[in-house]
Amino acid sequence: MRVDYRSVFPAAVTAMAGLEEAVHASSLDAELLELVKLRASQLNGCGYCVDMHTKDAKAIGVEDQRLHLAVVWKEAPVYSPRERAALAWCEALTILASSEVPDEVYEQVAVQFSPEEIVALTLAIVAINGWNRFAVGLRSPVGSYVRRDQVRS
Repeated sequence: MRVDYRSVFPAAVTAMAGLEEAVHASSLDAELLELVKLRASQLNGCGYCVDMHTKDAKAIGVEDQRLHLAVVWKEAPVYSPRERAALAWCEALTILASSEVPDEVYEQVAVQFSPEEIVALTLAIVAINGWNRFAVGLRSPVGSYVRRDQVRS
């Protein structure tokens, strides 16, 4: 790890945790959120976060096939229209420089989500992209993530 950001600047982690708390206070489904976090992490090449969100998704019962196919979700028949809209929105916001967030992607998300849910989903995507930048930029060790409920005291 280049810098242990958690210990060097704990206020950063507190600020990022605040984003997560707001997202989790929304009505968005945990499985949908894990799929979105996984997909953004794949797009950003964040091995630490791909590992984390795969483990977290499995812990809440997401099927292996759905995790394996997230990278090719457009071709895979295992996602609902709501999940497809969320994944399209995630991709557009994550690759913002080249996507320019097309109107048709917004229209797809607007059909599946309420305005409040669109804001919460957007915040979830903002948060995971932020976490990805910490993990990639500061080189969090890939494969080292352990769920809190698995940490032994």
